[in-house]
Amino acid sequence: MSAAPVLTLGIFQSDAGESEPAARLRCLQKVFEDPAVRQCDLLVCPELYLSGYFADERIVHRAQAADGPFAGQVCELARRWECAIVYGYPERAAGRVFNSVLVAAPDGSVTANHRKNLLPHEYEEKHFSAGRQPTVFQLRGWNIGLLICYEVEFPEAVRYHAHRGSDLVVAPTALMEHWAIVANRLIPTRAFENNIFVAYANYAGLENGNRYLGGSVIVSPHGADLVRAGDGECVITAQLQHSEIERARERLRYLEDVARSCYVPGAPD
Repeated sequence: MSAAPVLTLGIFQSDAGESEPAARLRCLQKVFEDPAVRQCDLLVCPELYLSGYFADERIVHRAQAADGPFAGQVCELARRWECAIVYGYPERAAGRVFNSVLVAAPDGSVTANHRKNLLPHEYEEKHFSAGRQPTVFQLRGWNIGLLICYEVEFPEAVRYHAHRGSDLVVAPTALMEHWAIVANRLIPTRAFENNIFVAYANYAGLENGNRYLGGSVIVSPHGADLVRAGDGECVITAQLQHSEIERARERLRYLEDVARSCYVPGAPD
């Protein structure tokens, strides 16, 4: 199936103030009162949206299965508005807890589930097991790679998806204000050096004394911001033109050139 020429994408930069999963679900439902959101093909929420990131031991208590009640309600919301929804949550599976992202498809099914496999030291390693598989899903003919926060900071991870045909990488995150360089510089670089779209969905506000940057952003294959959030709760949307990927690759052949360079393991001498 060929990709739709335009994919309308939204990011819900939610306030991180601690609240129960039921309250977070109500916030997500309320977002769809915005006519702009109802025009979206895909809406992305932050990392660990169900539980909160700095929820400490409550992360374990709030963990749910990929077919748990929160997922079921989000899937029903996706079906009602015919919009795919991506959200982060602590996933309970096989006696372990993973930092995961679930994709609810417009028909109300679960179309993908990604377990974060690059975990920052200490806090996340204390609470989560690492996943082992990369994840890609399809929406309206677009190939979309999933990464979570820290994972998108590795050039290898984004390039992996670009080499395997992803048109867009979606990265729910929980980025503190002192790491502004990631949202402001690194994310545009990842899009530019791979000639793909990148969507980075962060929190706003305070959570247990930790202040988030905000700064959610959707970046074009040219490395330019299509839209960027401020530091408060908001929804940002952009129309992604698939033709921009080929336009970018006609100007700079990063993927083609590196594949035949001496810098790739196994490349010809």
